[in-house]
Amino acid sequence: MTVEEDAAITAAARTDPDAQPNLVAKRGRPRSEHAKVAILLRLDPDIVESFKKGGSGWQTRMNAALRKAADLD
Repeated sequence: MTVEEDAAITAAARTDPDAQPNLVAKRGRPRSEHAKVAILLRLDPDIVESFKKGGSGWQTRMNAALRKAADLD
């Protein structure tokens, strides 16, 4: 296909009333205003186990504990 043919096809597709734009929503949750930063952090195993014993939400609880330790709350 030549550049001219590609341009003609693209122009025809843009003016075709039956051509629908791709309106498929992006998957996943919306971006947060306060996005988290992914890092690699090495912790003592007993620290991680202690938070995991609390069940679901252990990473959120760990984040809260770090915020408290850093005087950010």
